Amino acid sequence: MDREWDCTDPKRQLVWAAATRDAMRLLEGKWKIVIICQLFGAKAPIRFSELERRIEGVNQKMLIQQLKQLEKDGIIARTVYPQVPPKVEYSLTEMGKALGPSMAELTEWAFKLREAVGSFDHVA
Repeated sequence: MDREWDCTDPKRQLVWAAATRDAMRLLEGKWKIVIICQLFGAKAPIRFSELERRIEGVNQKMLIQQLKQLEKDGIIARTVYPQVPPKVEYSLTEMGKALGPSMAELTEWAFKLREAVGSFDHVA
């Protein structure tokens, strides 16, 4: 959907700000964007243990928490297979896949920012 970003209507600007705030609330959390990026990069659903291996620095408790929130918010799907030991896989839902263009732009912006300011080591 095209937006008229040069809008001077304060009410419309407030609506856009509220929508952006709502979206950011769904994506806030240190690992959610990283999880989504890993699922975008996968050709097939990813098992929990594989996600844990791919995401350097995340602990199991935090990964579980972030996955549950993303599932609750309709961004990812969790599939449990009835076998021993249990097999659980994660994939993007259609709503999660709709983040694709935004994620690509965010990643491109992050690379530009990195080039402009150098390392992000100073970011807490």
